[in-house]
Amino acid sequence: MIFKTAVYTGSFPDYLKCPEKDLPEFAFIGRSNVGKSSLINMLTNHQHLAKTSARPGKTQTINFFLINNTWNLVDLPGYGFAKVSKNQREQFEKMISDYLKYRPQMLCVFQLVDACIPPQKIDLEFTDWLGEEHIPFCIAFTKTDRRKKDIKGNIEAYKQKLAESWETLPACFVTSAETRAGRDEVLAYLDNVLAAR
Repeated sequence: MIFKTAVYTGSFPDYLKCPEKDLPEFAFIGRSNVGKSSLINMLTNHQHLAKTSARPGKTQTINFFLINNTWNLVDLPGYGFAKVSKNQREQFEKMISDYLKYRPQMLCVFQLVDACIPPQKIDLEFTDWLGEEHIPFCIAFTKTDRRKKDIKGNIEAYKQKLAESWETLPACFVTSAETRAGRDEVLAYLDNVLAAR
């Protein structure tokens, strides 16, 4: 896949308010501070397409980016330790779950997992939830250029945790926004999903 154009088209507080055009969508989500915006920018070759921030929880809406005028990349709010009120957190959770469960244009969600740290309960629970809801997804391990000694072990540990309850593991990608690792593999995956649509 070649990214010819990538344009921000809007932010929406509810899946019902998202664009009505029947274009395929790929969503990106992860625990707050997982490097989601950096990965999106790396994949699209646009340095400032998705806004990066040192403050976790900056993304608070469903953000749409039109790619090549043919499909939408959707940036979802992060889950986890963002410093928001309980009421806001519940609103975010409903926003995310409603979009993922009821948005027919959504072909696949990329769950981003920080490879720098051991498996986190919140990530594993979200992976299990996606499976229970039969939502098509894959996993992208991020920040794999850091703490290189721990990366392989953390990724393997995550897969082992999943293997305790999953018969077949989802597709997994090892990525880095810094070194651009995994970009070709992710883009090939996007092409394959679109071709099979």
